[in-house]
Amino acid sequence: MNATGALPVIDVAALTGPGTDRERAEVARRIEAACLDSGFFYLSGHGVPGDLIVRLRQAAARFFRLPQEHKARISMDRGGRAWRGYFPVGGELTSGRPDLKEGVYFGAELDHDHRPLHGRNLFPEEVPELRPAVLAYMDALTRVGQAVMRGVALSLGLDEDYFAAGYTATPTTLFRIFHYPPPAYAGPDEWGVGEHTDYGLLTLLLQDDHPGLQVHTARGWIEAPPIPGTLVCNIGDMLDKLTGGLYRSTPHRVRNDTGRSRLSFPFFFDPGWDCEVPPLPSLPARDGGRARWDGLDLRAFTGTYGDYLLAKVAKVFPRLGERVLPPTPGES
Repeated sequence: MNATGALPVIDVAALTGPGTDRERAEVARRIEAACLDSGFFYLSGHGVPGDLIVRLRQAAARFFRLPQEHKARISMDRGGRAWRGYFPVGGELTSGRPDLKEGVYFGAELDHDHRPLHGRNLFPEEVPELRPAVLAYMDALTRVGQAVMRGVALSLGLDEDYFAAGYTATPTTLFRIFHYPPPAYAGPDEWGVGEHTDYGLLTLLLQDDHPGLQVHTARGWIEAPPIPGTLVCNIGDMLDKLTGGLYRSTPHRVRNDTGRSRLSFPFFFDPGWDCEVPPLPSLPARDGGRARWDGLDLRAFTGTYGDYLLAKVAKVFPRLGERVLPPTPGES
């Protein structure tokens, strides 16, 4: 295991703000190189206000310091089909094993939407500042996601607004805040989050000051430590599927060995709920390239992104899924 990973830092200011065609093309070239190599890179120049990040971190830390019975007042059991709210340590499974973390699930704040994973969020009355911080941060990260996808489009030889005009015209946006307490003991097979890939297009991760994220690259497992002022960006399964395996979603995992509490803030920028995600017609057909870590062939999945996401999250919280989610087609 490398002490630090050789993941590139890409300044995306030319995509998030005014930039010349030449500057955007250079950013796209660097995104392409990172996607072909490890599928992970850091983002600088993302434009998320520093004071918003501070407010979000402070509110999150305050929430996780609450007594367990107070956190349970916004339990996911109370979120119903919207799949929002708090879960305790061990309440979420990765590859069938409980994770050594607790967290809160959020999504786009929607009224009168009865689709699974849509609806209103649950916020704690004890930490009123969490609600405005979360909603403002999700808005800011949605803009960053659209900007990075402009770079991805250019890297694939597409018009920069290709995705925004279709797959992400109304993106599925999900946000989590995770707390990794310092374990009294963690065995070799116990993880804050076990090995997995993400489901959608992009994940944009804000870390606190403590390391823990590990990425499985062609060079083996490497660390992705926090770099001040940056977000970590990685490819999800749907970008893998869209590119026919040219850009691969990369396995990653988390272990908190710091002896201190660790917070992380993953934001998922994904295709629209009702979008089907076939390989892009502009790319040549491929034989699938190197095998995935889990043996899954994404080309075999047919259906909408909503179908894919429901099948996945029902495995993450199986008991809750049995109660609140309908049977889903396209199980993979």
